[in-house]
Amino acid sequence: MYDIAIIGAGITGAMAARALSRYRLKICILEKESDVAMGATRANSAIVHAGFDAKEGSLKARFNVEGSRMMEDVCRELGVPYRRNGSLVLGFGSEDRQALETLLNRGQKNGVEGLRILEKEELRAMEPHISHEADCALYAPTGAITCPYQLCVAAIGNAMDNGADLFLDFPVSAIQKTPEGFCIHAGEKQVDARYVLNAAGVHADSVARLCGDSFFSIHPRRGEYLLLDKTAGSLVRSTVFKAPGKMGKGILVSPTVDGNLLLGPTAEDLENKEDTRITAEGTERVRRQAAGMVEAIPFHKTITSFSGLRAVGNTGDFILTFGESGVLHAAGIESPGLTAAPAVAEYLVTLLLEKGLSPEENPAYNPHRASAHAFREMTAEEKNAVIAKEPAYGKIVCRCEGVTEGEILAALRQNPKARDLDGVKRRTRAQMGRCQGGFCMPRILELIAAEQGIRPEAVTKCGGASRILTDKEDTTCGI
Repeated sequence: MYDIAIIGAGITGAMAARALSRYRLKICILEKESDVAMGATRANSAIVHAGFDAKEGSLKARFNVEGSRMMEDVCRELGVPYRRNGSLVLGFGSEDRQALETLLNRGQKNGVEGLRILEKEELRAMEPHISHEADCALYAPTGAITCPYQLCVAAIGNAMDNGADLFLDFPVSAIQKTPEGFCIHAGEKQVDARYVLNAAGVHADSVARLCGDSFFSIHPRRGEYLLLDKTAGSLVRSTVFKAPGKMGKGILVSPTVDGNLLLGPTAEDLENKEDTRITAEGTERVRRQAAGMVEAIPFHKTITSFSGLRAVGNTGDFILTFGESGVLHAAGIESPGLTAAPAVAEYLVTLLLEKGLSPEENPAYNPHRASAHAFREMTAEEKNAVIAKEPAYGKIVCRCEGVTEGEILAALRQNPKARDLDGVKRRTRAQMGRCQGGFCMPRILELIAAEQGIRPEAVTKCGGASRILTDKEDTTCGI
């Protein structure tokens, strides 16, 4: 019997698990996919929003600002990159200026620090490649960037290191009320828990209905992105937006913490909660709108494209409450969900304590986790010392990103263990460079097979049937 079962291993579930692991509790995380951070956390803008956009008085506004203030310390404790690069919302004409004034006033009411309107000369001095058509901008110095999937992996790993259990390939199919709490089923598998936290992203409403709660609904909103090579990463220093519309903050142009340039996302409401296709129309929309914000974008340096699904709730705000079933729901966590996650987690813990959860502090709790990129951040002398003890760190596997065999083996061995090629990619950045795995993937595949004691033909790209190799007689392989 677990004290609490968390359904969903995205950033909300991850941060909640980490916060709860401060206590002497038996915690499990249930995830339907083959790895953590596989939903919206895997594919989003990676922005730590300052907090000027959410309507004052909303949960989004409250936890955005609180989470933004917490994020730097959280990233430092978890060994995750964080850079406070500031954000700019561009204005083109008098209507946009009025919109920026509204955002300025809203941000000040929300408690965002340092907000101000920049005029054209100061804007161009700050960002020389901004469009000449932009005549003003809202500047938020507390805006920042991080890596969402690294943060999620690190938070869940930290929770596991502090005693939490992770069950992957666990698609919840039924939730039954019991005298002691709940019995959660995934086919023939089951888990018993006193409390349940539903953090299932775009599927949170479906999970809610399994336990009899139907007071909210979720629909997916697809956003498509382009990622450019690191040689384009210095085009802008700040995260650059246009004045937001009814579908969200719109296209952005932003550096990433790893040195690339990110463009997107689009915003398209869908019904299919698995539809992460890339479309020609979406790609063209990103290119056109980004080019109207920032000049001289080298689109020929695009190395990949991807899309993600935002969990849009029907209330217009975060849904953080117990249902009549007694299940705690954390739903509708769209933007600024990544930024808000540390603060939302603390709030969820408070709700559970008020509901009757009464644990003791965990005296062995350790909030710290070594950076997944610790080796590449070392001095030459430090690296040589590590290689002398572990020769695998002296073998470069991914030349584009400079990732060693030792780092890949570490990703396969530490919580939560990578199980496939994309899992290694998210933890180490191997396969994320200009060649997108063209050179390093065969060696990574060999390392996965050897570490897991399986045939190379059984290694997958991202779980399921996405095998890379196949026997001559096998016709079931597919990516």
